[in-house]
Amino acid sequence: MSAVRDQSPAGAPPDAAAAAAIPDVRLVDVTKRFDDVVAVDSLSLEIPRGSFFALLGPSGCGKTTTLRMIGGFEEPTEGAIFLGDRPVTGLPPYRRDVNTVFQSYALFPHLNVRDNVAFGLRRKGVKGKDAVGPVKEMLHIVGLEGLEGRKPRQLSGGQQQRVALARALVNSPRVLLLDEPLGALDLKLRKQMQLELKAIQHDIEITFVHVTHDQEEAMTMADQIAVMNGGRIEQLGTPTELYETPNTAFVAGFLGVSNLIPGMVASEGTVQLRRGPLVHVSPEVIRGRSGDVAVGIRPEKIELGDGQQNVLSGRVVESAYVGVATQYIVETPCGRITVYVQNARAGSEAAPVGSALTLSWSPEATFVVDSTEEEPA
Repeated sequence: MSAVRDQSPAGAPPDAAAAAAIPDVRLVDVTKRFDDVVAVDSLSLEIPRGSFFALLGPSGCGKTTTLRMIGGFEEPTEGAIFLGDRPVTGLPPYRRDVNTVFQSYALFPHLNVRDNVAFGLRRKGVKGKDAVGPVKEMLHIVGLEGLEGRKPRQLSGGQQQRVALARALVNSPRVLLLDEPLGALDLKLRKQMQLELKAIQHDIEITFVHVTHDQEEAMTMADQIAVMNGGRIEQLGTPTELYETPNTAFVAGFLGVSNLIPGMVASEGTVQLRRGPLVHVSPEVIRGRSGDVAVGIRPEKIELGDGQQNVLSGRVVESAYVGVATQYIVETPCGRITVYVQNARAGSEAAPVGSALTLSWSPEATFVVDSTEEEPA
């Protein structure tokens, strides 16, 4: 596709495989202080070439500051930033091979769609007929063909978002930075745009770095996610790794609902729950831990009945029908447990409040984290 330039960085090895192995973004011991506040704390990170990468975390965790440092809008107090093999620490945004899409879009209201998209090309000296082809191709990629003559006020929120995306991509930057770009859209459109953004990134193979506090958004789009907390990366991995095997209580609680039950390691593959039974876990999830731990089970991994190896009894204190599933809150000797039961059969009735239930789950559906770590508020 002609919109994609040769992304081989200057001075990279001629071998294509070696060039592709150079991360598009590399942060080395980056710290950012604002007076006495440490926003980013000695962060090191590599973002692979051509990936869709998400920085995920709550407000104040340092994710937006990290993105702004990559873009050149903030400078690190300490550490170094590289784009490919080129050090860019201290360079202004216009001298970095990156573009940014902000939540506000920042479109020019007096320019039509075509001229908004062509703006970046004109700043680089591409004018007239030379800009027509790239602009047309980019409008095709983002699905805006036929809307070239409209002004931003004549577009929907999703269409405005696509214009901002096309304007940022038409110069084929090494990296596209996305600063919560879907935050202004309604829920239905936001979900639609998540899939469209992922498809666009897959087609053009430019590295996307996306900042969000929305866990579902990050998991829908990103190849890799860095979960940030207190200016540091709490855990980095694929959406599946982070959800199925979180390393900490914070990650377990931030990525979806998680039941964390206090216990103590009894053996290589068992944990004695506090005020509860002995449960079996895969030995690798213990990871050398001993003493006090917390056993984690996702609500949808729990079955009603005693069909799995780990069993816990309780009584329903709350239930809610949420469409695809019924949510139960079950009081057990180990505390309250949240359970999601898929509404796979039409006309099935929920267990009433006050009824006794037996819950069970498999060892493979269980993870273990340190019990001394605090869950997010």
